[in-house]
Formats: sequence, structure tokens, C-alpha cells
Amino acid sequence: MQKLGLLGTRRWLCRSISSNPLRVCVVGSGPAGFYTAEKMLKAHQQAHVDIIDRLSMPFGLVRSGVAPDHPETKDLRCLLPIFSRMDFEVYLKKYFKTSNFTFLGAGGFSTFFGESNTVELSLPENLQQIVINQFSRVAHHERCSFLGNVTLGSSISLSELRDLYHVVRLSGSGFYVLMVVLAYGAESDRSLGIPGENLKGIHSAREFVWWYNGHPDGRNLEPDLKSTDTAVILGQGNVALDVARILLRPTTELATTDIASHALATLEESSIRVVYLVGRRGPAQAACTAKELREILGIHNVDIFIQESDLLLTPVDEEELKSNRIQRRVHELLSKAATSKPKHACLNQRELHFVFFRKPNSFQESKDRAGHVSGMHFEKTVLQGVSPGKQIAVGAGEFEDIKCGMALKSIGYRSVPVDGLPFDHKKGVVPNDRGRVLSDPSDPSVLEKGLYVCGWLKRGPTGIIATNLYCAEETVSSISADLEKGGLIWSSTLPKPGRDGLLQLLHDRNIRVVSLSDWEKIDSEERRLGSSRNKPREKLASWDELYKTTS
Repeated sequence: MQKLGLLGTRRWLCRSISSNPLRVCVVGSGPAGFYTAEKMLKAHQQAHVDIIDRLSMPFGLVRSGVAPDHPETKDLRCLLPIFSRMDFEVYLKKYFKTSNFTFLGAGGFSTFFGESNTVELSLPENLQQIVINQFSRVAHHERCSFLGNVTLGSSISLSELRDLYHVVRLSGSGFYVLMVVLAYGAESDRSLGIPGENLKGIHSAREFVWWYNGHPDGRNLEPDLKSTDTAVILGQGNVALDVARILLRPTTELATTDIASHALATLEESSIRVVYLVGRRGPAQAACTAKELREILGIHNVDIFIQESDLLLTPVDEEELKSNRIQRRVHELLSKAATSKPKHACLNQRELHFVFFRKPNSFQESKDRAGHVSGMHFEKTVLQGVSPGKQIAVGAGEFEDIKCGMALKSIGYRSVPVDGLPFDHKKGVVPNDRGRVLSDPSDPSVLEKGLYVCGWLKRGPTGIIATNLYCAEETVSSISADLEKGGLIWSSTLPKPGRDGLLQLLHDRNIRVVSLSDWEKIDSEERRLGSSRNKPREKLASWDELYKTTS
């Protein structure tokens, strides 16, 4: 009898939710936020989703993290691992709303899942723009709104936001549903914690990427590229390769991309001719993808230097590569590059050095320029197995220096906690169970009712754009299950719930909200400026420019 009563309650809740608006607030307008919004709108026909972001522009890292020099035609093989044997044609048609694509290479598309590396997918337009178009369709949905220039923690606190989104009143019951999804990503950096880290000339890769991509918080970085000819990049992942490529690629090739104009002007006067990419482990463990590696190895007038002895594989390395097709391909590319002869010297010849088995010990201060970096002190490493298929780098007690006048740390992004949000400071994530925020990480049964996470805040700064699709599906599945169980229902009264209450609160605090139509003004102005300079867009890269355009 009790079970029948519970079943009846669930049916009543489902009917009530389906006949009343379900108000959802998503914090963060990057891929994780937009995928979450899209999934909620599709899963719940009465859902109304408000996406808030501290920036005036939506799309997060799709706009400010994708390197401007990526080719017009994108290789989408990197999307496939998270979908197993999913029909990728269906995926493209469903999520990117395109059927204009071709498969290249012998053997057919199915060989991707085997040992062949010959199959590539070619799209006629930039993947970045395809994703932006997809997210724009979500933002224009009649049950979705974008509210920019709203910062969680300063414009509004998490507790205030949670109070505002007790928003679904079930017919005459006095019940409300609380629904906040946090997807604001990672906007800080990991620290090395070694001497000299605060010297001038040392930047995080995140800051540098924001600088050349026109992020308003990166506008005033002003990296000094004229006082030195050598830069050291710590890390060998895709972001590290992006940064190295921007430093080494001829500016004539960058001039027709959407790179920020202030960055292009600085790069045109750059003295950087030598770049070191330094990693703690070996080439068998390099964190980059084959696509990114091929791209940097193919830059015109850049000689590649790799110690062939670093490419020697141990039995443990060989076992790792057997089970990882991507890493195996990366090692093959590095091996081929190591045996290639340097190109003929020319006036603008540049060098890229891959340095393996080194960990940073300290930054060295210049004797001529007080407070500036002049080099790095490294300890050589060896690999030590800690579990099957996993090796870590440990110091070998031997040291060497690399002279440089600029250093970039590409060692990982880090999410920032806000007041009232449980946070694992060691891992840099919000403790969660399939997207449900845990009050106590040691007890999965104690949840923050109605509070969810997605994206880097949920799993850490890993994966590609499409990884957030799977991540959002998992979080929305948890939300749907909790709604069905009645786990988000409690009794409360609220005078101005949801979007209306949020807009009133922001108005009272004199916070100017940037709407979707305001963003479209920014977008239109950027495209107009870009068209006169043979660029896809000229990004408005300062807060003043953005505010002026939307006023």
C-alpha cells in the first residue's frame, strides 16, 4: 500500500512538473553550460533555462580557448572516443545540424575503430563556428535566456541564487523545485610552488591564450617578446602546443585569423626564435594529440630538435603504447621528426625543441634585469611504475639549466570555489556523484539539494569540447531521476522566483545585464571590423569596447 502511495505521488509530481514551468539556472555559458541547457530543454518540455555568465560574450573556451590558427577544415576524430561505435553521421546531423561532410581515406569510416590511421573526417567549415552555431540555436530557444555580465560570488551569491530558483510551484501545493547547475569551468591556474615563480616574464598558458584570443581579462597582459629570443613552455599537452605554435608561426599566416589585433602587433615585433617544450615524462606519455602535433611539426621554417635517445622505449612503455592508439601515433610522429634533417638556414629560421624527462626545480633571476627571469633549473627524471599502465616521473638527482627570457606554464587549469559551495581544494573540483553536489565527499548520501555541476568544475580540466556533451547528459540524467523521485520538492514561498527575481536583484544593485541581443550587437560589430581587415572577426578585447558597443 505504501509503494502504491509512493508511485501515485511520483505520477502526480510528473504531471505537475509537465504542466508547470520548470525554472533552471545554469552558471557558465561554455560548452558544459550550453550542452546542459540543451539537454534540459529537450528532456523537459516545460523547462525554462537561464544561462548566466560573468562575461558579456557566451561560448566560453570555444571563443577564448580555441587557437585562432586552426585550419578551416577540422579533423573531428578527436570527438569519437567518447561515443564508442556510435554512428558519427547521425551525431553530426543531430548535434551540429549538418549533413555536408565527407569521409577521406581508404577503407571506409569503420576502419577508424581498428588499427588504421588513414581515415579522416573533413568538414567544409571551422568546427569552432559549427559549435558556436549549435550553441546559438540553444540561446535563441524560446525557453532559454542568456544573461551576461553576471558574476557568481559578487553580482549575486550562491545562496541568493539558490533561493531565487525555488521556482516551480506545483498546483496549489505550496511546493517548489530548486534547480541550479554550476558549469563555470576553470579560470585559475595550478602553481608549481618552486623558487622564482613570481619573476617577471613568467606567465600561465591560460593568461597567454586569453591574451591572443581577445579575452577582456587578458587585454593588459603585455608579454615581453622583444627582449629575448628564447621561450620555455612547461608542459606538452595541446594547450602547450597551441602556445608554441602561436610564438613560432609566421605572423602573415596569423593575420587572416581572428587573433586579437593587439596580440598580432606584438607578435609581429617578436624576437622569439627558439622555443623549448619541456615535459616531466617521456614521448610515450606526451599529453598532446596526433593532430596538434602534426600541425606544429608542419610549420614553415621551423627546425625540430628531439634527442633520439629520449625516444627509446622500455618494455613498460611498449605495453602502454599497445593499448593506446593515440599515444602510439604521437610517438611515431616524434620519432619521424627526430630523424628528419634540419631545413636550410634562412633569415627567419626558428627552432622547436622537445625536451623530455625534465622537471622544473627553480626559475633563475637575471643578473642584468633585476626581477626578470633569465633561465630555468631542471632536474632530470626517470619513470617509476606505480600501477599497471601508469608511470610517474621521479627525480634522478642530475640537474641542468636552460636559458630563456620568457617562461609559460602549461601545467593545468584550476576551478575557483565560491562561498557556500563544497570544494575539493586538492583536486580542484566540486565533490559530486554523477553531477549531484555532495555536502560531504566521504558520504555520497549527503547531497546539496537541487545543486548540480557539469564540465571542468565536475571532473577537472580534462577532455575536449565534445567531452562536455557526455558530461552534460550524465548530469541531466541525474536531475531527471531526482525530479521523478520527488527529491527536489520542498515547501517554501518566494515572492519573485526565477529570472524575474534575479533581474530585479541585479537592477537594485545597478548591475547592467548583457542580453542575447546585446551579444549579437558585439558579434555584428566584430564581424564588421573583421571584414575590413580580411579577418573572420576583429574581437572587441577590452571591457570598455564591449560596454560601448552594447550601450
